[in-house]
Parts: sequence; structure tokens; C-alpha cells
Amino acid sequence: MEDGLVSEDDVLLWSEKEFHDAAKRNDPERMRELIQKGVDVKAKNKTDRKALHWAAGAGNEQALRLLLDHDTDVDEKDAFGMNALLLASWFGHLKVLQILVSCGAKLNSENKDGLSMLHCAAQRGHIRVLEFIMEDLEDVRLDRLDKSGKTALHLAAESGRFEVVEFLIGMGCTHGLKDKDANTAVHLAAKCGHTQVLQKMVETGVDVDERNIDGLTALHLAADGGHYECVKLLLEVGCDANAQTNKNMNALHYVAQHGFDREAGLLLEAGINKNAVDNQQNTALHLAVFNNHATVLRLLIDAHCDLDITDCRQQTVLHIAAEHGWQDLAEMMLVSGVNLNLTDKQGKRCLEVAARGNHVLLVDMIIKADRFYKWEKDQMSSEQDSWLVRPLSFKQDHQPETQHLRSVLWSLATKHLCRGEWKILAQHWDFSPAHIQAIEQQWTGMKSFKEHGHRMLLIWLHGVGMAGENPVKGLYEGLVEISRTDLAECIRQKANAETSSPKMCSAM
Repeated sequence: MEDGLVSEDDVLLWSEKEFHDAAKRNDPERMRELIQKGVDVKAKNKTDRKALHWAAGAGNEQALRLLLDHDTDVDEKDAFGMNALLLASWFGHLKVLQILVSCGAKLNSENKDGLSMLHCAAQRGHIRVLEFIMEDLEDVRLDRLDKSGKTALHLAAESGRFEVVEFLIGMGCTHGLKDKDANTAVHLAAKCGHTQVLQKMVETGVDVDERNIDGLTALHLAADGGHYECVKLLLEVGCDANAQTNKNMNALHYVAQHGFDREAGLLLEAGINKNAVDNQQNTALHLAVFNNHATVLRLLIDAHCDLDITDCRQQTVLHIAAEHGWQDLAEMMLVSGVNLNLTDKQGKRCLEVAARGNHVLLVDMIIKADRFYKWEKDQMSSEQDSWLVRPLSFKQDHQPETQHLRSVLWSLATKHLCRGEWKILAQHWDFSPAHIQAIEQQWTGMKSFKEHGHRMLLIWLHGVGMAGENPVKGLYEGLVEISRTDLAECIRQKANAETSSPKMCSAM
């Protein structure tokens, strides 16, 4: 075969590539044959890597020794700034490293990122290589920095190399040094979730509340990564649970943002400020709702977080749920009790926000809640006991026991009530103008009023049911009040019909 280029994308001749491959697989015999044929021993590929690099990186001692007889430039670097010494350290080949050192390789060389052989071995967890570097070589700086300001300890902590961290601490490295982002080894261990390393660092007595360039402590980073054991450890050793970043975020903001419920539980148990606001006036509740994290929201509600705090847009958490149409989240908040009269920067209440987004079911839930809160207030002021007759919910009713009555209401709204009559009935039942307007915002065509009336009747039925009142009596009286006596008696007969009747869903 003619000895041309391997391909258009490469710069090696076929013989040179074969020489590289022989170095990779530790085949000195083939290498000798190619050398005798005049191959360029120092030929480099497109990343400036030569056979010596491959042999050192692969730990191939025989190939390396042969190459050193023909290539004395042991410190030459590839495109990444890696020479044979650094590659041997990176891949943990102690014997190759010893050979290179004995051949006069420069001990202080570094790659393009400023990594020395100490950095390389520490990051990759090669403890025997580290022992050789520190115990057998001279003038090796234990706290040498790479271009990002990291020491070997930083890199070992970040990579979770416990044995290396233990060794470096034993050798007397400085524990609290900061990199260019002001991260200590504690920050990096917490950020990456290396609990064992973090425990070792804590035992050295370092300040666990040290802040990085963004004002984050180790707790913030552990929380942001969802590292449960690290969060637990830091809280157990007495870190400041309420520490805030430059953006005024505490650890609870981070776990709420990501939906980390187990970590949220730990922080709440530790007494973290659950109503703290960041520089956008967001509480953890805001972030949990904005990111649709129902489990965390449940935890925060159970911890009695303030549901009525407003963010920089003057939105409560219910505004956010209403904007996105998230019924499950809204249900949790509505059942817990929220202020439905608060307005955002545009002067919109939650009801108006939901209506504007055409979130029909959520609009109905908010109206149900608003009516219930008013009824509840009246009941509390009258000092009645045991007034709530069933579990509180504002979702659409699908209960079998109300199916017949709901069928009657559907027939009433779609076949018997004239345009505008549903609104007169709603006013009789104390629906506010805002309630009626929100219902009317839905548009399904020229006969939208039928759907509007049906929704109003179901909302009314919810309130009657919660109050333990007789819905048939209330419906009869309402129809009489709006001068539809013709319907009242028929409705009473239908509503009181046996629910087991096969005609229970038929038209009146």
C-alpha cells in the first residue's frame, strides 16, 4: 500500500498511524520494524499527539522505553497542553511516571488549564501516584493553583476522591483555600454530593458557612443539587440554615425550585425561615408553584407558610397557579385558605387571572372557595359548632350521590332557563358581580349562556352541600324568586325522584 495520508481529516501517513497504533497496544516489535523502514517517530496527529504520548497514557512501558531511545523530547505537549508526564499522572501509570522522571522530564509542567501532575493524579484519584509525587520528588507545591484557582484538594473534593482528600490533608495542605469563584473544597464536595469527602472536610474544622463569589454556602450548593445526605450533614454540624446568597435566596428556595421534597423536609425541620423572600420577592412557595412541584407545595403549606406574600409582580402563589391553570396546586391553597382579594400589578385578582386564561374549571373552584369563605365567616361569627358536614374540596363534583341532582341542573340550564335568567338566579344566591363576570368570560358561541348557567348552578350546589342545606328546597325557592313558578314544581318532582330510576338523567 502506498504510504499516503490516512484520510483527508488526518495529517498522518499510513505508516505513522500504524506506528501510533503499535505504541497504543504496546507492540515494540512492530515499532522497531517501522523505525527501520524510516517512519517518523515524532510524527503528530491532528491534535499534536505523538507515539510517546500514546505509550505514556496507556501505561505501555516497553513501547515507552523504545521511544525514549529515539525521541528525547519528553516534555513536548499535545494540543491540550498534555505531555507524557501529565498523561501518565492523569491515567495513573506509576511506573511510566517514574521512567519519565528518571529521564529528566520537567516536574513543573502543566497543561492548558494549568493542571500539574499533582492536579491530574488528585482529580483522577491515583493515590499511589500521589504518594510518589509527594514523598519521592522534591519542590512539589502541595497548594499549587491551576488556572481556575483550584488546588489538588479542590479537584479531589470535587471528584469525590475520599482517599486522595484524606492523603492531602495528612500531607498538610491548606484546607480553606478558595478558587477564582471563591469556592472552598467544602463548597465543591457539597455541590457534587460527596458526603464522605464533606464529612472529612468538616472534621478539619473549616468554616462550613464560608460564601463563594455568588454568596452561596455549602448548604446552598447541596440543596441546589438535591444532595440529601450532604444537606443533612451540614445541618447536623450546625451550619447557618438561614444564610442567604447575593440574590437573597436561602436553601429552601433552591429545593423548592427543583422540587426536592426530602431536602425541603430537612430544612423545615431545622427551622429555616420558610417565608424568606429573594431579590425578586419570591418565597419558596412562589418557586414551588411556578415550577409546578406539588409535593413541595404540600410540605410548605403544612409548615404554615404565608400564602398571601406577593412577589415583584405583586402576585400571590394562587395568582401563579391561576395564570397557568394548575388545578391541583390551586386546590391545596384554596382548601388551606388564601386571600382572594389581593391584586397583582395590573389590578387583577386570582379569579380574573384564571378567567383571562380561560381556565374554566379553576375559575369555578375560586368562586366556590370565595363563597365558602364568606359562608364560613358567617358561621364562625354565629358561633355554631360542627358546621362543616363533609371534607372540604373545590374541585368538580363527580360524586355518585349527587349525580341525579347534577343531571337535573344540566337539564334546567340547557333546556329551560332563558338567556339572562341564570344571572338573576345567581344574584338571588349572592353571587358577586365579579363571579358572574368571570363565568361570562367563557365563550363557546351564541348559546354560551347555557354553559354559564350550568356552571353557576354547580357552584351553587357545592355551597349548599358544604352547608348541609336542602338543595331541592333552595332550587325551588330560587326559581319562584325569579318568577319561574312554572319550573319550580317540575324541578322539585324531578329532583326528588328516586335516584335508582333508569330515567334519572332524562330531560324534564
